[in-house]
Amino acid sequence: MSTMAMGVPSSPVPSSVMTGVADHVPPIAAVRQSLTMAGRGLLRLKHNPQQLFDVIVLPIVFTVMFSSIFGGAIAGDVDAYLPILIPGVLVQVAVAASVTTGVGLREDMDSGVFDRFTSLPIARIAPLAGALLANTVRYVVATSVTIVVGLVMGYRPGSPMGLVVAALLIVVVAFTLSWIFALLGVVMSTASGVQGLSMLVLMPLTFVSNALVPTATMPGWMQAVAEVNPVSHLVSAVRTLADHGAIGADVGWSLLGAAAVLAVFVPLTLRAYLRSP
Repeated sequence: MSTMAMGVPSSPVPSSVMTGVADHVPPIAAVRQSLTMAGRGLLRLKHNPQQLFDVIVLPIVFTVMFSSIFGGAIAGDVDAYLPILIPGVLVQVAVAASVTTGVGLREDMDSGVFDRFTSLPIARIAPLAGALLANTVRYVVATSVTIVVGLVMGYRPGSPMGLVVAALLIVVVAFTLSWIFALLGVVMSTASGVQGLSMLVLMPLTFVSNALVPTATMPGWMQAVAEVNPVSHLVSAVRTLADHGAIGADVGWSLLGAAAVLAVFVPLTLRAYLRSP
């Protein structure tokens, strides 16, 4: 029996109730909801710590392997090479960890989790922002493990406080890069595709740099590419901070690059995300 026949007047259901998404969410509420979603991401890490496997194992493998391979050839011995290597590994591992943002986002969208979120009366941006914020824990773990492994192997920074500042700089830059991979996660159809394309871009970007070897040892054309590579600027900034505690021009270039990435990719990612079905 219809509601009209039962004497209950029928009325159209507002679209905001149908979708569960408020038409206008105050910015403060959107921030609070984003933090709640970030808390969900942290709970996932708590109940599934295997998600931290890569940021724990990669720093160990990279530091031990690269120091053994390049230490004697570049610096004469491992101890002399560690001040060159540790900043490079810090940057490489954090940048690689940012790829997981796009992969995890695509997996959540494929599993229907984000469809459930869109049925809630929350800002649509909250699930995306929460996922990006939660992944900053991965960058902190990656930098912490790398530093600890370096210290165990004999690395001694010239400025411990400068090293802390350098670690914060790396986390900030990794967070900005995660917006690029979040865009790939939204626009690409599979998580494996996101990971494959991301690594295809990151591998030459991180290795054609001064992260592991001096650029002077490279062929001319590769040296020119490495010297303008943003990864090289970030590695140089980290070395200057860790060795001397000084804020050089490379710090400014790294922050300027991070701001440029945010300015370009945040609007693109939000537009693609909000238009996604």
